[in-house]
Amino acid sequence: MIERIWSGRSWLYIVLLPLSALYGLVSGLRRLSYKLGLNRSWQAPVPVVVVGNVTAGGNGKTPVVIWLVEQLQQKGYRVGVVSRGYGGKSKHYPLLVTDEVATAQAGDEPVLIRRRTGAPVAVAPKRVEAIQALLAHAPVDIVITDDGLQHYALRRDYEIVVIDGVRRFGNGCWLPAGPMRELAGRLNSVNAIIINGGTPEAGEVSMTLKGDLAVNLLTGETRKVADIPNSIAMAGIGHPPRFFATLQQLGASLQKTHAFADHQSYEKSQLLALANSRQNLLMTEKDAVKCFQFAQPNWWYLPVYADLPEEKGQKVLNDICALLPELNTANNQ
Repeated sequence: MIERIWSGRSWLYIVLLPLSALYGLVSGLRRLSYKLGLNRSWQAPVPVVVVGNVTAGGNGKTPVVIWLVEQLQQKGYRVGVVSRGYGGKSKHYPLLVTDEVATAQAGDEPVLIRRRTGAPVAVAPKRVEAIQALLAHAPVDIVITDDGLQHYALRRDYEIVVIDGVRRFGNGCWLPAGPMRELAGRLNSVNAIIINGGTPEAGEVSMTLKGDLAVNLLTGETRKVADIPNSIAMAGIGHPPRFFATLQQLGASLQKTHAFADHQSYEKSQLLALANSRQNLLMTEKDAVKCFQFAQPNWWYLPVYADLPEEKGQKVLNDICALLPELNTANNQ
């Protein structure tokens, strides 16, 4: 239903317009207060890059964060990541994400980023506190913040917005009548716009999510999605239909699909009920990081990787590297 409302295919969005106007007023005044200096933004001692979005829901932001971290690491930079940690609840903040920290504490995306990149990751509702904890924990040359475009308490040196190229801005209304956290005009002030799927417009960088090898949660075995028979697909992400469509494009023999809420927490019995021993359960990597402790032999996840055009992707990297001092080889070994 929410997809129909946000896409403009349901007139019910009209009922929500007064709440949207209030949302827009409050968020606009808040941003203006930082612009006028009524509220102060904190400047980190190292460059900060925000990877965020102007809409609610899954846009492919986390794969971009992982791509950016890995690209900078390959260049020799020490990269740290901070996040709000949606879906997690810790007894204390800021929280440094280690191999022992569960998704129930840190949230699924920070654990996934840590697992994939090995970069130091810190979580806190106030990203300033997360960065301070990160800097106290390990020397870093640059900080990437996973989401946080609207977190104006933190100054940023570079802003990347990720947009779902198929859904784009829906009906263009603020939450809750539409998907917009900020109106599309906000894009005029960001440094880079990355489009996940669809057709990019002028000035936008296209991105596709690559990956056709599923990984067994229990054994680590890899197998082409098309070679996994009798599959049941599940996804607890911002936009599950995208994952299901990807599996179908890869030739998966899907018998059924199950969509869960974004950042859904799982119990073993809940997932056992989805697929019997003669079936295979396919999930996203974001789901998998919450299921390793009770994984079954017939559970698989699909890692995906952001793929950007070399020239435009390199320009984004070069612009970010220009914010950094010349590498000190001795400090980065």
